[in-house]
Amino acid sequence: MNLNRILTTTAALALMAGAAHAQTATMPAKGPVAAESTAAVSAQVVATGDIVATAKASGQFTTFLKAAEATNLTSLLKDNKNLTVFAPTDAAFAALPAGELDKLMLPENKAQLQKVLIYHVINAKVPSGEFKGATRKAATVAGPSVELAGGATLKVNDAEIVQADIMATNGVIHVVNKVLMPPGAMAAANTAVSASATAPATLPATQVMPKPK
Repeated sequence: MNLNRILTTTAALALMAGAAHAQTATMPAKGPVAAESTAAVSAQVVATGDIVATAKASGQFTTFLKAAEATNLTSLLKDNKNLTVFAPTDAAFAALPAGELDKLMLPENKAQLQKVLIYHVINAKVPSGEFKGATRKAATVAGPSVELAGGATLKVNDAEIVQADIMATNGVIHVVNKVLMPPGAMAAANTAVSASATAPATLPATQVMPKPK
């Protein structure tokens, strides 16, 4: 099943791109994950099937899984092959600024939440060995690229990869300690909230922010 082909059926995902990798610089590598970073994971995540099954079994990704279900992404993360997912823990979601997660979870912000989630997904397997000792760019399913840094502490953008290379049956999971935000994500969510608040009481929510099909 082709991920890009499926995702283009929704209005929110019309501009998605496949993964792309381009090395931009190099830096010395001193190990896969700094020792202090591993403390951010309450227990090591073990692959127990596909990406969704592995996340569920861990018990540390309930918010991520709830958001995926709310945006119709669960089956895509289960059924598609050769994905890379940067999975924020529940603690990472809890660390968002006050009210930010609540805004994203509003029904009228479904498209924005969906874009945030797929900004954590690359449509190719990218184990840490592909960017160890280097800084690379990789296009996400949302379109904008993330920066992968393979120094003493593995990072994606400004988030630490606290556990790398969990090999699920349909891809690789890297656990991150921070939610990645695509450019303009919260500004768009705030605009949607404002539009909803000022809309006439009789106006259906789907006319304020059309729901992805």
